[in-house]
Amino acid sequence: MRRVESQSIEPIAYKLSYEEYDDTKDEQLKMIYAAVHKLNDIEKGIVFLYLENKNYKEISETLGISEVNARVRMNRIKTKLKTQLNS
Repeated sequence: MRRVESQSIEPIAYKLSYEEYDDTKDEQLKMIYAAVHKLNDIEKGIVFLYLENKNYKEISETLGISEVNARVRMNRIKTKLKTQLNS
């Protein structure tokens, strides 16, 4: 049976850095997901398609609404989410 010798970490310990974990981004994401969860199905669809970098023409064709309606709804959704997240 082969034996492996362990070595002390002391000679390289100075190279290791310790950073405090900042969960700010995690908390922000949770808040965003919670706010999106409160939207109705059409609004959620618009948001997810928008986040997939679909243009308003593609969003309107996918959801069966006019391009102008998709653009207006997205602006209203953004306003709604900003209000929810800032309260």
